[in-house]
Amino acid sequence: MNLRIGFHVSISGGISKSVDNALKIGCSAFQIFTRNPRGWTAKPLEEEDVNNFKSKLAKSGISYESVVAHMPYLPNLAAPGGELYEKSVNTLAGEVQRCSELGVPYLVIHLGSHLGKGVDNGIKQIVNACDRAVDINGKSYRSHLKRSSTTKKVQILLENMAGQNNSVGSKFEEISAILDKLKDGRSFGVCLDTCHTFAAGFDLRNKEDVGKTLDEFDSVIGLKELKVLHMNDSKNELNSKTDRHQHIGLGKIGNAGFAALLKNKHLRNLPMIMETPVDEERSDSDNLKAVLRLAESK
Repeated sequence: MNLRIGFHVSISGGISKSVDNALKIGCSAFQIFTRNPRGWTAKPLEEEDVNNFKSKLAKSGISYESVVAHMPYLPNLAAPGGELYEKSVNTLAGEVQRCSELGVPYLVIHLGSHLGKGVDNGIKQIVNACDRAVDINGKSYRSHLKRSSTTKKVQILLENMAGQNNSVGSKFEEISAILDKLKDGRSFGVCLDTCHTFAAGFDLRNKEDVGKTLDEFDSVIGLKELKVLHMNDSKNELNSKTDRHQHIGLGKIGNAGFAALLKNKHLRNLPMIMETPVDEERSDSDNLKAVLRLAESK
């Protein structure tokens, strides 16, 4: 089984370092932030670093289709209108542009909190933000194509949420509603996070439960929309509505659940990204070994 699996890796020292960091662990897929995720401002990408990233990736054996970027932490695309919302929209547009320059095909976004204004308003705000970001970058993309053949279109992936208070996107119906309302559906897809899915009340603890959950996903959203899997165990119980990641197999989803996820025909060809802790219990390499053991188990 040729799984494409890896971790969120650091870009400290330059984005091209992420390829080195991924290879060091043994990744066949990886995820990055394109800039400091804890601030609003971002330094422009340096041409040398972009070229080094592309060159290293081309030589790495990791395909472009196995590289994922993640939005920074501060934006809230479901927020009511105002300064926070406008900064969030601009950050999203900027991240799409950065991914395009790097040739990274997927940008995962958290859908955010409606801040008490209701799910319907949150969905409306997310759709507006996504449409605006795509429109801004559509114009930029067309003009950039005249100057560079390496610029790539980027798909924005809606990540399902754990169901925290006021959050949007823990229910498959909410993600489906967003996808249905977007102007350019081809520019969007879904990233399914296993910890968030479990915390939101969808069981993943054995083969039968994994099958039921994916059947529901297919019925409501469509498995064709699923582009990336975030593979994380959960520290908390089913339907806890809390987003607390645990090492693979050591949380409440457990080994049987992850064995089923890894062997599922709908998932095994997707890039699988772990966002598991690094602590005295396990390193990234330990989690990768655990996943590969489960993938090969009978």
